Amino acid sequence: MVDIPEHLLIRSAEARAKALGITVDQALAEMKGEAEPTVISKEPDVQVIDETPAPAAETPAPAAETPAPAAETPAPATTKKETPEEVEFAPEVKVTQRLLTVVKAKPIQKPVSEPVDKVNTWPHLMLPEFVSLMAMTAFLILLSAILQAPLLEEANPNVTPNPAKAPWYFLGLQELLSYWDPQIAGVMIPLLLGVVLWMAFPYIDRNPETHPSKRKFAIMFYTFFLAGAGILTIIGVLFRGPGWNWTYPWIDGIWFDDLLDWIHFE
Repeated sequence: MVDIPEHLLIRSAEARAKALGITVDQALAEMKGEAEPTVISKEPDVQVIDETPAPAAETPAPAAETPAPAAETPAPATTKKETPEEVEFAPEVKVTQRLLTVVKAKPIQKPVSEPVDKVNTWPHLMLPEFVSLMAMTAFLILLSAILQAPLLEEANPNVTPNPAKAPWYFLGLQELLSYWDPQIAGVMIPLLLGVVLWMAFPYIDRNPETHPSKRKFAIMFYTFFLAGAGILTIIGVLFRGPGWNWTYPWIDGIWFDDLLDWIHFE
C-alpha cells in the first residue's frame, strides 16, 4: 500500500465526510479500513444526516476516538467491504460553466463621429449655388463688354443667307436633319431620346446609390448623350459652310455669324 501524506489524507476525509454527512474521524477511519464504509441509500425518501457528532448520551465514548454508530445509516447486506488497497476517495465537486457568447468591448463614447450622407439645404446647398450664380453673372458681364455682338440687319424674305444656320443650341438638331428625313430627325429622335427615354431612365436604372462613383451606368449613359450633342453642335458651328457643305475653319474660315467678329485664322 502506498503511503499517503497526512495532509492529503485529512483533506480527502473532510471531503468524504461532507459528501456522506458523517464526521471527519469516521471518514478517516473508513479510509484507513478501521470501520465499515458508509453507504447512502438510493431510496426516494432520503434521510437527512446531521453533520455534527452524535450526542454524548447515545455514544459515551468521545467522538475523536470512537466513530459514530453504524445504526444511523445502516449499510446493505450486499455492500462489499473495502480493503485498505481499495480505498475509495470522495469525488471532487465539478463546477460546470458554459460560455454563451463573446461580447466585444466598446467604448462608452466613440472618439470619431460616424459619417452621414445628408447635409442641410442651408448653408451647404444654397450658399454654393448663390456664389456660383454671382460668379457666372460677373463672367457674362465681362464677356459682353469685351466681345462685340451687334444685331444683324432686318430679315429680308427675298434674300436667304447661305448657309442659313440656326442658333447654336439648335445646330445639333439641324445637323441631324442633314442625315435623316425630317420626320425621323425632327420628330422621332427628339421624342424618343428627349422625352420617353429620359422619363423611363429612373425605372431602367434602379441603383439606389447616390455617390457618382457607384452610378457608372447612369454616368455612362449621360456622357454619351452629352458627347453626341456636343459633337453635332461643334460640326454645325465650325465645319459647315455654304450649301451646308463640309468645310475646314482654318482653310475656308468661319461660317457662323456669332463668331465672325472675334475669331480669325489669318
